[in-house]
Amino acid sequence: VQLVESGGGSVQAGGSLTLSCAVSGYPSSSYCMGWFRQAPGKEREGVTIINAAGNTLYANPVKGRFTIAQDVAKNTVYLQMNSLKPEDTAMYYCAARSGGWCYGSMSPGLFDYWGQGTQVTVST
Repeated sequence: VQLVESGGGSVQAGGSLTLSCAVSGYPSSSYCMGWFRQAPGKEREGVTIINAAGNTLYANPVKGRFTIAQDVAKNTVYLQMNSLKPEDTAMYYCAARSGGWCYGSMSPGLFDYWGQGTQVTVST
């Protein structure tokens, strides 16, 4: 399974970005898919996950602002980010966990496959 993120960039606070994660090698709908982020000097943290049934879970800091979606036909997972804040600045990673179910966990250690990351920078 290969994951390739795209869509990162620089934006002013209050702006929006959409990240994409192209999945190859296996149907993305067969995995628990997640978005994670890591800011300099901080640990990698879960942002949101979506399971094979389309159920989603969001970290508190992004609830109501970020949306994860999956296009099964394109084998791509998206992260729509609205009302961006400077504290959203980080490297964003797409990840996949085998089995299709997330079991309500965004622990990075439970995910098997990772993309290379895409940088998101939010300025004031």
